[in-house]
Amino acid sequence: MAAVTDISDPIAVAIFQSSIHSIAEEMGAALRRTSISPNIKERRDYSCAVFDAQRRVIAMGDHMPVHLGSMPMSVKVAVESLPLGRGDVAILNDPYAGGTHLPDITLVLPVFVEQYSLPVFYVAARAHHADVGGTFAGSMGPGREIFQEGIRIPPIRIVRGGKIDPEVLSLILHNVRTPVEREGDLAAQIGACQVGERRLHEVLRKYGLDAVTALTEELLEYSGRLMRAELRKLPGGTFRAEDFLDDDGVSDQPIRIAVSISFEPVEGSVVIDFAGSAPQVSGSVNAVYAITYSACFYVLRCLLVEDAPATAGLMYPVTVLAPEGTIVNARPPAAVAGGNVETSQRIVDVLLRALAQASPSRVPAASYGTMSNLTIGGVDHRSNQPFTYYETTAGGMGARPGMDGISGVHCHMTNSLNTPIEALEYAYPFRVRSYGYRKSSGGEGLFRGGDGLVREIELLADSQVTLLCERRKFQPYGLAGGMPGASGNASLTDAEGRSQALPSKCSVRASKGSRIRIETPGGGGWGEASISAAKQDRD
Repeated sequence: MAAVTDISDPIAVAIFQSSIHSIAEEMGAALRRTSISPNIKERRDYSCAVFDAQRRVIAMGDHMPVHLGSMPMSVKVAVESLPLGRGDVAILNDPYAGGTHLPDITLVLPVFVEQYSLPVFYVAARAHHADVGGTFAGSMGPGREIFQEGIRIPPIRIVRGGKIDPEVLSLILHNVRTPVEREGDLAAQIGACQVGERRLHEVLRKYGLDAVTALTEELLEYSGRLMRAELRKLPGGTFRAEDFLDDDGVSDQPIRIAVSISFEPVEGSVVIDFAGSAPQVSGSVNAVYAITYSACFYVLRCLLVEDAPATAGLMYPVTVLAPEGTIVNARPPAAVAGGNVETSQRIVDVLLRALAQASPSRVPAASYGTMSNLTIGGVDHRSNQPFTYYETTAGGMGARPGMDGISGVHCHMTNSLNTPIEALEYAYPFRVRSYGYRKSSGGEGLFRGGDGLVREIELLADSQVTLLCERRKFQPYGLAGGMPGASGNASLTDAEGRSQALPSKCSVRASKGSRIRIETPGGGGWGEASISAAKQDRD
């Protein structure tokens, strides 16, 4: 029999919050353990979350910010598009239906209890698949329309009544380069959702549905109160900023992202408006609205204490405006592979730059500002099977008021790890020639930006090498007089030692013995360097 719970008791709410959060975390752990690809198993490029019956997120694992803030839109579209029954699991990756970009495949499972015909919860698992077809191996190339970027999956059922639909699965696997790996990763996602379902039933048996419903409402309201209290601390008024993407890979024209953030301290609310941002472009750096919303969610969440519950309630006092048809709210059939990974980072940079005007003592300088996406595909001579490798490369964190930036770390919209050298060389026909910090790439200042990384990989098979990178022309900015971080660069050296610089967005053929070298940007400095020098002289 379920225990009676006093939902007005803050301790009871805190215990419930921890219980629900642990479910999302355990889902992620199950996904990681059972996945096949190094991108999910080693880099942890996945996210899991729990939603109530109204599709409001009530718990997120400590996973990928770019996934988590946008996932509620995928869940909403899946539930509204499909009559999900007991034992069903929906699958989708359509960026124009709540997704982010095509490699991010989301699975949604409804959770039922016996006495109700409608779900009482939903659980979702999103993972970046290292290939979903399309023109470029790894599905992360400089395409010009979404049809070049891979298979586009609308909301459909991949599991019906507890059994995988073999026809749906076959359709997906016939459109990717690495079907065995994809099937294994999809099975891991299904299993992660089933773990969440089991744990939610345990919570329901402990509390009872009425108490869980009441605790959920209290948790959402509590999140909203925390955000309103934080917004009331900020000065009223409108704060504006802009920054630029280098280009879209088709033309060399910079792409403006502009924002105004208007705080209303009395109400504890904020309006974030991206009016003035550039129109959507021909290349693949377009961001859909879900990405822009996710970046806003992330930045505002950073204002709160670490243990603040990451629920839909955090956005109750927030309005996000992004004009349709722009770089921050693209319309189909725009290509969007880079919008998820590159434009999301720049949106964060712009938001923080504006926020620094309102709260200069709390906001860091710009971090490296690009996920420096590298994808490599070909045929592995060891197995005579196709392979696709995908990885984001870390860089330098921006310096903070009172502290230097961290070197060689994933920042902001990515929360992934690197693929360990041993795992990389085991899984792919590669040899890692060098991997280390890029010395002196962080911006100078009273507090110094973190350094970027240098990574050089030798190809042991003929391959297609694709880059999606940023921060080549516009360096990561410093704040309070700090200097910008160094720009990034990449080069390809063939087996005869001839080297060529690679543009930030490209796809090239590389022969066996070639070496791809990536140098990622450093973070911006904070505070004037002259003050730092004077401080050193005194010391």
